[in-house]
Amino acid sequence: MEKMRVSFDLDEVLFVSPATHKTEPALHFPLNKFYPERLRLGTVSLIHQLQKMGYEVWVYTSSFRSERYIRCLFRHYGIRFDGIVNGNRHLREVQRNNKVILPQKLPNRYRISLHIDDESVICSLGSQYGFRAYQLDAQDDDWERKIIERANEIRHLKE
Repeated sequence: MEKMRVSFDLDEVLFVSPATHKTEPALHFPLNKFYPERLRLGTVSLIHQLQKMGYEVWVYTSSFRSERYIRCLFRHYGIRFDGIVNGNRHLREVQRNNKVILPQKLPNRYRISLHIDDESVICSLGSQYGFRAYQLDAQDDDWERKIIERANEIRHLKE
């Protein structure tokens, strides 16, 4: 059986403002100048926990940050993603030359079982386009547990 995939949006999900969210410690100088984004507190432990539990962990973002930039930034936190879909890859592989404008994200095109996003519009399109999403935006001290529970629920539905 193939591994179940969980994907995370970046902005307002993994990358958050310290003014509104608890964050992981910033990278040390000079890395914090190259990578100014701050990670939501719990990101590192959640991703490691999901991977230990046998899930593939992906990034699916509509941002146009390069895959290399994303990989390098997270590598400084000890995180290696199993896949990255950025805005360019989505346009190239999903939207392609479709006349109809597709949603910014279609996780099921990459066999992603659960996508975590802050945008209600993306999450609400799940039923129409056949993917499962979990909406996360505000500060939530319990977000890690909720995502693991949701991933496990979906895994049990698939078995």
